[in-house]
Amino acid sequence: MTRIQDGSPVPRRPLDRERVISAAAQVSDSEGLHKLTLTRVADMLGVRQPALYRHVGGYDDLLRSLSLLGREILAQRLADAAVGLSGEDAVAAVGHAWRKMVRDHPGIYAATDRYPCAGDPELEAAVERVLAVLGQALRGYDLSDVHRVHAARTLRSAFHGFSHLESGDGHPLPHDPEDTFGHLVELLCAGIHRLSRRSAVGAGDVL
Repeated sequence: MTRIQDGSPVPRRPLDRERVISAAAQVSDSEGLHKLTLTRVADMLGVRQPALYRHVGGYDDLLRSLSLLGREILAQRLADAAVGLSGEDAVAAVGHAWRKMVRDHPGIYAATDRYPCAGDPELEAAVERVLAVLGQALRGYDLSDVHRVHAARTLRSAFHGFSHLESGDGHPLPHDPEDTFGHLVELLCAGIHRLSRRSAVGAGDVL
């Protein structure tokens, strides 16, 4: 127990699930997801490893929780970035927000790839929230509901792939990632415009 200046004891916050997940997130982001272990989390919290099992089910539970947290942070970042924007500006904004989230939380984001969401209702719902935000960012385009869903899934795939490569130094020099990302957004928006024209004349017509 720590003490304030007058010597009075400052109660230590009891260990709970939120503290355990927060410590796991800190380890993952600062040291890398590959460094995440129950022992490392226990050391950070100043407890013995068995104490963690009162709050988490084990390593897989930690990983799942980080995967959920990563998608929740991502959805909020994307929503904030798209406020007041439409069209290509909105697409570029959510793309940049996606990349920044990965830079800010590399370990948490990596967990989204390490734990499968299929068959897990809570994780599937978190993915749908991300897609819903992307779909909302596409409201400036005249897309049918079906085309909007496909466009949102395409943005998710493109931004995830780009960020995954970028975080792993997958864009070799001397190419500028910013320039490449600008071209990616341009290509995506050109495709979305094409879908928009198809929506206007009928999904069965090809232009």
